[in-house]
Amino acid sequence: MHTEKEKLKGILAAIGAYLIWGVLPLYWKMADDVPASEILAYRIIWSFVFMVVIIAILGKTKEVWTEIFSIFKRPKLILAISVAAVLITANWFIFIFTVNDGHVISASLGYYINPLINVLLATIFLKEKLSRGEMLAVLSAAIGVLILAIHQGVFPWAAISMAVTFGLYGLIKKLVPISAWGGLTIETLIMAPFAFIFLLFFAQDAFMHFGFDTNLVLFGAGVVTAIPLLLFATSARRISYVMLGFIQYVGPTLMLILGVFVFHEAFDKTQLIAFLFIWAALLIFTISNVIITSKLKKASLS
Repeated sequence: MHTEKEKLKGILAAIGAYLIWGVLPLYWKMADDVPASEILAYRIIWSFVFMVVIIAILGKTKEVWTEIFSIFKRPKLILAISVAAVLITANWFIFIFTVNDGHVISASLGYYINPLINVLLATIFLKEKLSRGEMLAVLSAAIGVLILAIHQGVFPWAAISMAVTFGLYGLIKKLVPISAWGGLTIETLIMAPFAFIFLLFFAQDAFMHFGFDTNLVLFGAGVVTAIPLLLFATSARRISYVMLGFIQYVGPTLMLILGVFVFHEAFDKTQLIAFLFIWAALLIFTISNVIITSKLKKASLS
């Protein structure tokens, strides 16, 4: 059982993570003159540097590197973590590209759908059974996505890709026994050489060859990447999945608000109807999980 103090820390950590993720479109827009592929490469490199520095400051260097070296001796584990690194890299690229291409609403849609993708993945890979409420939630979300696809004339590939890549990444993180510090450090370590080679030999611009303001944004990419992921890992250990699910919707809701009111993206009645189906799905999903959790608690007490 978690103490109330630990629970409060978990809630605050989760809110912090999703607040940062929710306003990240504003951050990436400050570097919209830099190609998305280059932003991604800098994000990987500076995330790794930030992790090395922060674990040194916190006195976790020996602990984290011992864990990482032990993982390199286990081929199956390193393969799983490498796949996770590729998935989160793909997720970051799609998100940056979508935001800087002027589709913040599409980005928010991806993270609204993500919890429902998690349910499907749990059903397929973890053999967990869907409750009636969860089946209804998935159906409602599917209708919303279908309406958007018909309305836009194209399948919302960016939103679905973001949801699927983050969902698969979360599934691997759930199955692979590694700490939050070690996990993020090794993931960025795996991708950093590729990012560095890309920036040196294939990028349009020379390494950090931008104005001071843009260089500062690119350098800060490591901080804004690592901090919410570490906060998320902290919250996941301290609060229930249901509570984390409630807080999760802070992020995409902020993105949607930014897309409509700050970046003035089109949001017509048909899109609203589609989002209503998705919001209904989230409501059904959350209520269903609350009821199931409540029944399990009663059963355990009886």
